[in-house]
Amino acid sequence: MQMTTMRLREALRAAMVEEMERDPEVFLLGEEVGHYQGAYKVTEGMLARFGARRVIDTPIAESGFAGLAIGAAMVGMRPIVEFMTWNFSAVAFDQIINNAAKLRQMSGGQLKVPIVFRAPNGSARQVGSQHSHAMEHFYAHVPGLKCIAPATPADAYGMLKTAIRDDDPVLLFESETLYSLSGDVPDDPSFTVPFGVARVAREGKDVSLISYSRAVHTCLEAAEQLAKAGVDAEVIDLRSLRPLDEAALVAAVSKTHRAVVVHEGWPYGGVGAELVDRVQRLAFDQLDAPVLRVCFLDVPMPYNAALERLVIPQVDRVIEAVKSVTYAR
Repeated sequence: MQMTTMRLREALRAAMVEEMERDPEVFLLGEEVGHYQGAYKVTEGMLARFGARRVIDTPIAESGFAGLAIGAAMVGMRPIVEFMTWNFSAVAFDQIINNAAKLRQMSGGQLKVPIVFRAPNGSARQVGSQHSHAMEHFYAHVPGLKCIAPATPADAYGMLKTAIRDDDPVLLFESETLYSLSGDVPDDPSFTVPFGVARVAREGKDVSLISYSRAVHTCLEAAEQLAKAGVDAEVIDLRSLRPLDEAALVAAVSKTHRAVVVHEGWPYGGVGAELVDRVQRLAFDQLDAPVLRVCFLDVPMPYNAALERLVIPQVDRVIEAVKSVTYAR
């Protein structure tokens, strides 16, 4: 398969452009997606290519345009909704939770809601506590929503295509800090990546580092440093949070017998807590040590750069957790 090197923002754009060309029912709306070319330039050039009927600039009214898009999906269109950041989706929480997630079940299957909500998520760089939430934890809790968080350009491309073609609401959580990440993307408009299938980002035999989105790269860097100390760490990129690849979790722990979950987000009641439960419930007899988590510290995100770094999972914290589960202290 031929490959093209793209930045992650370019891979997302390519997926949207190709799906809009393939299906006339697909359209894009959101804050600054058109004339401004996207707050993070993901939608650059799309207004000129498709026109204002299919690339729609909205007011800063997340609840309003989210509801409009849900209504469009109910009558057969396939909207892609871009929030300027997932933090701002809190204003549209009622629309996503009480309408998008539930309409198919409440209508007895008569209504489908084929809609994609996408935006940057998690920590950025000194944007303050109101702009640094990891919002996937809130939405992954809700039946009826599919939640995905790719870590590479290829997965961003393939999973967004899968999302646009899905008949249920899909929430795509993009890391703002990965938009400029470059990688090879298949040069094939039919390429898709299925949901619920994790990826082994690095093979290893001593401990499994389980992660997704930006934190995958933190784990890969930690694994390289651990290798110098003689610890062979495996890195599992979940890619999809709901549905979740339970079989991959069991397979990883059955091989290494130790696990550390690394993610952005607060410790109380988050995706990390769910992953620990799944591992210890489904593969308890395979564990030689407790499953540990490395995540945000339990505080609102500071603006100060030094304090912000302390809150966000870093390589040194991952290495310390690995030392704990391998009893290497």
